[in-house]
Amino acid sequence: MQPEKVLDKIGFSPNEIKVYLTLNDHGSTKAGRIAKLAKIDRSNCYNSLKSLTEKGLVSYVLIGNVKWFQATGPKRLLDYIKEQEDDVKTILPELHARHKARKVEGQVRLFKGVKGVKSIFLDIARQGKNNYVFGSEGQFSERMPEFALQFNRLKREHKMKTKLLLRAGREEVDNKSSEHRYISNVAESPAVTTIYGDKIAIVIWTDEPEGIVIENAAAAKAYKSYFDFMWKHADKSS
Repeated sequence: MQPEKVLDKIGFSPNEIKVYLTLNDHGSTKAGRIAKLAKIDRSNCYNSLKSLTEKGLVSYVLIGNVKWFQATGPKRLLDYIKEQEDDVKTILPELHARHKARKVEGQVRLFKGVKGVKSIFLDIARQGKNNYVFGSEGQFSERMPEFALQFNRLKREHKMKTKLLLRAGREEVDNKSSEHRYISNVAESPAVTTIYGDKIAIVIWTDEPEGIVIENAAAAKAYKSYFDFMWKHADKSS
């Protein structure tokens, strides 16, 4: 992955990226030359230098009355990310309490794109409970292979098991943490339903995948009863 894309993902502004990479490439440099090399105007350059300095990613020395800026070592980026993680951890208890206080029974959330679908699977892993799936055509492993391996690792860590109802003729790769049964005379579908805890997740594997999570204990219980009925009458082999 290109450095620009990674820096963008961790929250750098476009001008911060240009300034940081310019300093990384050219070493100790005056602000005016940084602006010229980065192809941005001086005011934006100074603003970016200020924010990068506050993040501990840029330092400077005074030679006479002139500031010479330089990027700190690239490993400082890892420290910066760790500091952000530590800051978030300090506010998690309060955020959890406020989220729980405002949670409404029966809430429905919509997720769009690959990142949205990742959020759904991470929520399934965080629940740490067995889950029940029907409609899978293997889209998860095909579309998100690296994350699928991570998800399976999280399942093993939480000792989670999955029961999958599959269309007859299909095979699933993950047999260590899942059990499969098969249903005949059902059509292939892009929609995959997962029941976990008090939630139901429906992921639709279109070109841009999207998902819906329904958080409702009564609905999840009803879905699970239908799943159990289908499971009981499904075939143990394809």
